[in-house]
Amino acid sequence: MSSSENRLDLIRKMQESDPHDPFLKYAIALEYVALNDPDSAKEQLHQLTLDSPDYLPTYYQLGKLLEATDDIDSAISIYKIGKALARQKGDQKTLGEIHEALMMWDDDEE
Repeated sequence: MSSSENRLDLIRKMQESDPHDPFLKYAIALEYVALNDPDSAKEQLHQLTLDSPDYLPTYYQLGKLLEATDDIDSAISIYKIGKALARQKGDQKTLGEIHEALMMWDDDEE
């Protein structure tokens, strides 16, 4: 069993005591990325946007996964949602990260 598989099991056990914790759901998605399972990671992140739409880190990671699987239109949409949320929350660091990612693909980006 790889270290990523071990971490995934550990995070899942932690999630049993707090199944609604967005960080744990996010951490599970990142472990799927480490395990080279982008479909499971995307599924986790998409679900996180529904369950915890204010969990800001989701949008950058999901956008990057969508880019990596050549779903550029969906990546742009996710980035735009994340950018609006980052602006609303006043999170300048995340706003900058998402803005840079979005500039690569969106001609309308200022």
